Amino acid sequence: MFNKILIANRGEIACRVMETAQKMGVSCVVVYSDADATAKHVVMADEAVHIGGAAPAESYLKGDVIIKAALDTGAQAIHPGYGFLSENPDFVDAVEAAGLTFIGPSADAIRKMGLKDAAKVLMEQAGVPVVPGYHGDNQDPEHLAGAADTIGYPVLIKAVAGGGGKGMRLVERPEDFPAALDSARGEARTAFGNDAVLVEKFVAKPRHIEVQVFGDGTHAVHLFERDCSLQRRHQKVIEEAPAPGMTAEMREAMGQAGVRAAEAIGYKGAGTVEFIVDASDGLRPDRFWFMEMNTRLQVEHPVTEAVTGVDLVEWQLRVAAGERLPKQQEDLSINGHAFEARLYAEDVPKGFLPATGTLTHLEFPVDCRADSGVRAGDTISPWYDPMIAKVVVHGPTRAVALESLNRVLRHTEVAGTVTNLAFLGALTRHAGFAAGDVDTGLIGRDLGDLVKDVPPSSAAHVAAAMTALELVNTCEETGFSLWAPLHRAVQLRQDGKAVDLDVQVENPDRQIWKIDTETLIAAREARRWTIHGSPMPQVVVSGDVITVFESYGQTFEVIDPLDRDTSATGDTNVIEAPMPGLIKAVFATPGQTVKEGDRLAILEAMKMEHSLLAARDGVVAEVLAEDGAQVEAGAALIRLEEA
Repeated sequence: MFNKILIANRGEIACRVMETAQKMGVSCVVVYSDADATAKHVVMADEAVHIGGAAPAESYLKGDVIIKAALDTGAQAIHPGYGFLSENPDFVDAVEAAGLTFIGPSADAIRKMGLKDAAKVLMEQAGVPVVPGYHGDNQDPEHLAGAADTIGYPVLIKAVAGGGGKGMRLVERPEDFPAALDSARGEARTAFGNDAVLVEKFVAKPRHIEVQVFGDGTHAVHLFERDCSLQRRHQKVIEEAPAPGMTAEMREAMGQAGVRAAEAIGYKGAGTVEFIVDASDGLRPDRFWFMEMNTRLQVEHPVTEAVTGVDLVEWQLRVAAGERLPKQQEDLSINGHAFEARLYAEDVPKGFLPATGTLTHLEFPVDCRADSGVRAGDTISPWYDPMIAKVVVHGPTRAVALESLNRVLRHTEVAGTVTNLAFLGALTRHAGFAAGDVDTGLIGRDLGDLVKDVPPSSAAHVAAAMTALELVNTCEETGFSLWAPLHRAVQLRQDGKAVDLDVQVENPDRQIWKIDTETLIAAREARRWTIHGSPMPQVVVSGDVITVFESYGQTFEVIDPLDRDTSATGDTNVIEAPMPGLIKAVFATPGQTVKEGDRLAILEAMKMEHSLLAARDGVVAEVLAEDGAQVEAGAALIRLEEA
């Protein structure tokens, strides 16, 4: 076994590899860019080496710099993670030329599976079923159009060097083929520097089912299947293992096809053979076809680990160090069901645009596995994938596991950036998905229902307002002003809409809130607040933004009364305290001539200092407050008169 390895990656996968390696007593070296100097993977590592700028081309894609870091630190092997250089055969050659071990397949195996057309020819030769289609070298548009006619519409145009849905177009009619071909080629040329395409039969009710394989260079085993059909624009959203509706006959057929694929190229390490399955008539062993092989550890590998009890990273390290396969096929079995949901910083209502921001709060329930490369306080950078975490659950049955996923997502707390958390939660409640009736078009068909806004409840407004007015941790003195119950007010904004709330604090343990025409009681018993009879949700604050963890997180902005136009109060002659607070300083003196906007006093409230400004030109007639005075909202402080 190695004593020290270098992980040529960042974020979640770098942390994931380290967790296993360090448990095995292997020291870990990581690399980092300018943007990742204080990242979680850097903090976790035994050693960290700076390799360049924030852009991947200046850091995580610089193979020569990474290899030098491995040599300089005495690492014996390099683990590539996924993405970046993980499927770059030239990098593998360079690693081995430097006398280091690449923890993954050979460069030859990666090359054989790197181009989809050549890989499909190879798979046909190995007896692996492939989708009817054209995978030849003739890229003449007329020839490709003729191939599409022979295959039969609808067809799918796919970039030979493609991935992630780039260079892929669905064509349903012959007359649409030329334009779709031009578009696919242009996108492929930009993304991959290679505009060659293949043409395949489009499957009407497709499911994406993949087989986890593991080889030692000679023999391979499969660790059963994962269903990754829940996709949006060819990007996986929720994965599960095993596939719903899978029969023993089909599992055997798909598993053996995956093993044949791996052994045909002398595969070593963890890999995934992806199949497209026609589910229009259920799952049948004659209705699955090879799509591609990912010659690396997959993002969704945790669901396989959950149902098999196998640590795939441990197997990677052991086999790369020269051991044979830790288990044979007959030693492997499936236990229960697992789901993985990909939690991203993305703006769902704006078309799932990647988002940035500083995570002011991040917390997961204890009864899930959360693989994450970020912590509270970390920034989601625009340079890299905006993944926050992979949330993984396991249960004895699919129904139990899905309920567990729903509950875990409802209790996952993220603040500081927008996320797809509510979208994931909606998917767990989708009737078709719950029934296992899933295909790759499900999200697209039902997107409108899945992204519906859930407005915050009145109780969520009250929880935010209680926090804003510091009425959560109350004491005996809270609630009284001059021997009468204290009235307070606050204004919140969400999605551009302002809401006014008023409260009467009767005593430290009881508050009467009014929002529009509704009255809600906040009461505390046994040190726990309830609002309208239900437990008060968890709340976190960052500046003037309050996040209430109801309905996957509702964000409110506290409107500072002092930011409003004072003239809106009507009487511009009187400067009033817009909220309770302490007069820190009074600058106005009787008889003083002032101009609109002049600072007349400073009020300290809500742990901040706010300037009180003259609403118009005039002369100070009276100063009604002095430094150090504690005043209530609405108290008259300074009176102006005409000049």
